[in-house]
Amino acid sequence: MTDTEIPVGDRIAVGLAALGRPAYINLGRAEALPPGRGFEAMRAATYAVLDDAYGAGVRWIDVARSYGSSEEFLAGWLADRGHADVTVSSKWGYRYVGEWKLDAPVHEVKEHTAARFAGQWAETVDLLGKAVSLYQVHSLTVDSPLFTDDRLIGALAELAAGGVPVGFSTSGPAQADAVRRAFELEVAGTPVFSAVQSTWNLLEPSVGPALAEAHAAGKRVLVKETVANGRLVVEPPSPLARIAREHGTGPDAVAIAAVLAQDWRPVAVIGPSSTAQLRENLVAAKVKPTADELAELAALAEEPSAYWRHRSCLGWR
Repeated sequence: MTDTEIPVGDRIAVGLAALGRPAYINLGRAEALPPGRGFEAMRAATYAVLDDAYGAGVRWIDVARSYGSSEEFLAGWLADRGHADVTVSSKWGYRYVGEWKLDAPVHEVKEHTAARFAGQWAETVDLLGKAVSLYQVHSLTVDSPLFTDDRLIGALAELAAGGVPVGFSTSGPAQADAVRRAFELEVAGTPVFSAVQSTWNLLEPSVGPALAEAHAAGKRVLVKETVANGRLVVEPPSPLARIAREHGTGPDAVAIAAVLAQDWRPVAVIGPSSTAQLRENLVAAKVKPTADELAELAALAEEPSAYWRHRSCLGWR
């Protein structure tokens, strides 16, 4: 490791959103996946990515109930390989309903209720058992019924009190409001949540100040969609492409390096669709953008509502 290289195991996690189901919204994904995207082929592709990630030092894997068979794939890999030093985080709140079809009219359905939490936690435990180190509310927004559901809040607090840290992920232009409101939730004077996973990338960094506050308060901070669902790779803005060329790497590595450069020290959750994409992503640990480069990259930010409108138009494919 060079003097400027970031330890992969400390700061990078691999998410299985792009590998646990045949269809997803990431650009540049389809050509990286096995032909036909059958169940066993996707399982094999997942194992290959996990093997290479583990070999590179990655020790954190992020999944979700709605990521198709991601929990099943991960559980099988852990059992086959016998790795006991892997941090596993999962999420509840969305249910996968795509039935392994590329052209399914609906791929996932969201529900933040106590019943959905209890049912999905049981499903997660059935597959992953005690391997789960963090259980997160999937895509918490300021208008979620969770905030006024005392039964659900109590159930989450009970899980945390029982030794499983509880967190939440966020999406949408009001992420910062959701982060701040969620961390205010307490039961008997004890905070319910100890971790947050938000979308932060060069095009949508608006949640940054709220994540900095969370880090300062001792919360665990993860960042997802680090390459903007592939937009920063497939159609990189010219400043990003130029800076990547000057560093002798791809735009994905620079975009992820910009995440790792934030002083609130997030864990960057990457979502490769293949071992080749994984290798390209992991180069980020060796890239150290200069202050001037980071300032230039910061200017790429879009207005949050425009960013999320664009994201909502990305088709499942």
